[in-house]
Amino acid sequence: MLSKNELIKYFYDGVKNNTEVKIGTEHEKFIFDKNNFNLIPYEGTVSINSIFEEFIKDGWKPLREDDNIIALTKKKASITLEPGGQFELSGAPLNNIHETCREINNHLLFTKQIEEKFNIGFLGLGFFPIGELKDVPSVPKKRYAEIMTPYMKSLKGLGLEMMYQSATVQANFDYTSETDMQKKINVSAFIQPLVTGLFSNSPFKNGKLSGFETYRGHVWTQTDPDRTGIPKFLTEKSMSFEQYVDYALQVPVYAVIRDSRYYNCTEFTFSELLEGKNENFNSDDITIEDWINHISTIFTEVRLKTFIEMRGADAGNYDSLCALPAFWTGILYQNEALEEAYNITSDFTYEDLMNFRADVISKGLDASYGKINGWALAERFLNISFHGLKKRDQKNLYGDDETVHLDYLFEVITKKENASRKAIERYFSNEALKVKELFEGESF
Repeated sequence: MLSKNELIKYFYDGVKNNTEVKIGTEHEKFIFDKNNFNLIPYEGTVSINSIFEEFIKDGWKPLREDDNIIALTKKKASITLEPGGQFELSGAPLNNIHETCREINNHLLFTKQIEEKFNIGFLGLGFFPIGELKDVPSVPKKRYAEIMTPYMKSLKGLGLEMMYQSATVQANFDYTSETDMQKKINVSAFIQPLVTGLFSNSPFKNGKLSGFETYRGHVWTQTDPDRTGIPKFLTEKSMSFEQYVDYALQVPVYAVIRDSRYYNCTEFTFSELLEGKNENFNSDDITIEDWINHISTIFTEVRLKTFIEMRGADAGNYDSLCALPAFWTGILYQNEALEEAYNITSDFTYEDLMNFRADVISKGLDASYGKINGWALAERFLNISFHGLKKRDQKNLYGDDETVHLDYLFEVITKKENASRKAIERYFSNEALKVKELFEGESF
């Protein structure tokens, strides 16, 4: 039987030396047919499969489930599918934002060739703005079809909309010790709603204004309370690997996988599996691979694996894709910046955090964090990030440091206008303009 120490060791194994820390970026895109703005299906002449074939020609290796391609790999990068066909690049671990942005650029240049060949578009938005849930084609991935979809239906929230209609961009960071992890988690948890506000890009649902600046953000508050949100312990100075293990042990398990078969375990926590309460598995049957799979089904706004994932942002355009990891890198990967951010957030309360998160989803950064205006606070942390990137002094071939990738955010703050507000302004500037027309020219 797995011991608690073995579960804790999984996170300790993520500890890196200062010289080993990397940056990873994951970004999801919707793929739509430019003839009708419908999301493309998994199979057919113009489909996800046909797109996969183009990537395979470019040297990507397919991963299959039964006879279906469900992912691609190339070196240390991968391409995966979310339940509604959202196309996700999980980038390689890289040294700096210049490398990250170059990876993103190369990926999008290749998708542009595919767009032209099939008359399709890759679109970075937090929520697909046209069509209902029933209109979204599904992908043949067992975890989604056999486990997650029925489970989300049973919860009677917005979990299916999260699965099939939302998209995000994430940034991943290493930690150099348990203490370093704790500081980074604390800071990230407290300022995640600022990031949600800065990158809001999903004001529409089914062709109409949703009433939220980030409808994707709203959806995530109505998905699965057992594994989402910002649990209070993530904001506490006592945060530790053991504390995260204690939390994860009490989260219901989606499935245990054996010989490509998915055994539904949603009625059991991981702790109960270890206790042998599931009739299909003895205590000794549960492996560390089961634990790793389980950890990947926890969807908190900040998630701990053998690295730390930032999960609070809507998907967006090219500039925003580079700006997100740049913002976090300047804060988390420069010691003075991290200490400054940690000292500031030490004065925040969990109650203020929760209230701010709720308000940001509907009002954006017009919301107040306690007594501090959201825009003012975002500017403060953006400046911390800027100075952190300056001190990192990572130059590209043109002599630019990483601060150039923050230009997008400085413009957002200067104008007090994120992508959602720009879209809403365009929508109201032309009464005849339909949401479809608003975005049909916005693909990468």
